[in-house]
Amino acid sequence: MKNIYIILILIFSFTIISCAKKSDTSSTDTTAPVIAEVTAVTTPTNDFTPNYTFSSDEAGTITYGGSCSSSTTSATTDNNTITLVSLSEGTYSNCTIIVTDAAGNASNTLSITSFVVIPSYVVVGSKGTILTSSDNGTTWTSKTSGTTEDLSGVNYGNSTFVTVGWNGTILTSSDGTTWTSRSTVTTVPLHEVIYGNSTFVIVGFNNIFTSPDGTTWTSRTPGTSEILMKVTHGNSTFVISGYSGTILTSSDGTSWDNKTSGTTVNLSGLTYGNSTYVIVGSSGTILTSSDGTSWDNKTSGTTQYLTEVTYGNNTFVSVGSSGTILTSPDGTTWTSRTSGTTVNLYDVTYGNGLFVVVGQSGTILTSPDGTTWTSRTSGTSLSLSGVTSIE
Repeated sequence: MKNIYIILILIFSFTIISCAKKSDTSSTDTTAPVIAEVTAVTTPTNDFTPNYTFSSDEAGTITYGGSCSSSTTSATTDNNTITLVSLSEGTYSNCTIIVTDAAGNASNTLSITSFVVIPSYVVVGSKGTILTSSDNGTTWTSKTSGTTEDLSGVNYGNSTFVTVGWNGTILTSSDGTTWTSRSTVTTVPLHEVIYGNSTFVIVGFNNIFTSPDGTTWTSRTPGTSEILMKVTHGNSTFVISGYSGTILTSSDGTSWDNKTSGTTVNLSGLTYGNSTYVIVGSSGTILTSSDGTSWDNKTSGTTQYLTEVTYGNNTFVSVGSSGTILTSPDGTTWTSRTSGTTVNLYDVTYGNGLFVVVGQSGTILTSPDGTTWTSRTSGTSLSLSGVTSIE
């Protein structure tokens, strides 16, 4: 009888243990989190710490793969916005995220949609020089252009940088770092490039070329034999300035009309802002127009050669020879500013709350207001002739 009790006790014990094991097995978490992209990184972007949002149906630990990382290592249930860090200029196409829950279950691998990080400013110059900056124009990094030709102008549009130069040189880049040479459409010097109305326009010598993408270029008839120097776009109109008072206008970049400037001096830089076109040139010449057709001569207060002009922060800024910098709120009244240099200044741009000027001997100057200027170290002694900015 005693043996029967022992056997019954053992059977009862095994039953309890078996049930317990079944209970433990049924409560084990084997379901992996599911994650998905919510908001991709804006591309292209000049934000080197961009935000990215993804969703997760479980909390857990985040693991990053590829070229991206973040200081955020924990995910919550619902949407998670992370800040990517330590990015540099270039294309990011291999970034991934995995979320692992408390039970050790790893989620699906989420591939972050490819994006491109571009610099805030690009400068070009002699012997194929290309410099970029992503820290408010303070630090400049040299890039490999793949050419030794002098580069004279640079602009950004349609997610593409285009720079032009001597002997018909045309280079393009999606990120400001890797540059591709495009088929030469001419062997003459190319001076400037602009983007507007879904079209790139290049001027050089007495040539005009247009392109929808920066890759394939079409020659246009300028209607003049004068040397063409600069081109801008504003108020749905392209405007070109050139030697001997030449001014051309076009609504599409294809057909061009010759306008009367009222002067025979060489005209170089031009811009559009505050509902006004402004052209500058030799002997301190400044012309303004509200429509691109009728032009008025303004008093600059200088006889220096003015090479370029831009508009930003409710201010026109013009630069020129011997360190000349002028500012104006309206294009009519101009004030001379102290640049801190006597070298020739060749180009000026405005973007990201900053004016940037480039010139001879690797000169780079920056200013938030056009009044007070700071010299920056470019890392080169070569002449810098073109600069563009990306908002």
